[in-house]
Amino acid sequence: MIKHIDPFTTLLLAAIVIAALIPAAGSVATVLDAGGQLAVAGLFFLHGAALSREAVRDGATHWRLHLLILTLTFGVFPLLVLPISGLAPVIMPTALATGFLYLGALPSAVTSSIAFTAMARGNVPAAVCSAAASNVFGMMATPFVFMLLAQTSGAQGLAVGHALQEIVLQLLLPFIVGQLMRPWLGAWLDRHRRASARYDQGVILLIVYSAFSQFVASGYWQQLPLSAVWLALGLCGLLLGVMIIIAVVAARAAGLNRADESAAVFCGSKKSLASGLPMANVLFAGQPALGMIILPIMIYNQIQIIVGAVIARRYARHATDTFEIEP
Repeated sequence: MIKHIDPFTTLLLAAIVIAALIPAAGSVATVLDAGGQLAVAGLFFLHGAALSREAVRDGATHWRLHLLILTLTFGVFPLLVLPISGLAPVIMPTALATGFLYLGALPSAVTSSIAFTAMARGNVPAAVCSAAASNVFGMMATPFVFMLLAQTSGAQGLAVGHALQEIVLQLLLPFIVGQLMRPWLGAWLDRHRRASARYDQGVILLIVYSAFSQFVASGYWQQLPLSAVWLALGLCGLLLGVMIIIAVVAARAAGLNRADESAAVFCGSKKSLASGLPMANVLFAGQPALGMIILPIMIYNQIQIIVGAVIARRYARHATDTFEIEP
């Protein structure tokens, strides 16, 4: 039972309210987007500098956890959304059903997955490797999985090379540079772990405000029937809840410790808005129902951030088998 509202949860709700009332638009949105990219790069740089080589090696070779996360992302989730297509066109618009199939085919969210794993005191090296692998693999797997689910074509035009380039520049390169700088920064970061945690939370708040601003400023919500919004909201919440439960059960059945379990929960249940929207603009280019198609990923992204923050704080408070960062 929650006895009080967590301060960070309050900040999350405040960011949502501010984005709804004063969404970033125009040049402000451009600056915010650039700042977000730098913040993400800084996040991975700090994690690279804070983690020992042994910790990174152990995380990269943790094949059971990586296999579990990839199975959840590209196997279990697509199977869960497949029955939703049967609701169209009677219960929901066809475009909305297509959006749920597209949601199921997307890779895991990178930044929030790792930030929440760090906040939960989970296995950050494994989360970094799994999230990166999910997105690298996802750039090739998402069109294929979506075509299997939706039985459609047109995925050849996806800008795979550009997406891979962004992953390398914003994730892998800063992490590697951080690893190289660890001999000079490692001891200082070990003494200031609380400041690093605050930075993780700040990046998450920036993601929340930016994502909600994008949703509000786009005007998509004004073009959608209210009934479709409520239906999508309920289904997204249900999907996230089921995926979290499956991830927890599967992690415990596989004998993973709590640190690995948190990485599996956050990496295995999340879907990437950053990858999803650019790919949707290409895959569904010219379709007037694009706003309806991207609605599930927009809503799911907001829910996964809010719920993820609450779960991460709960893991941090009740962790009994935490992953320790070696000096």
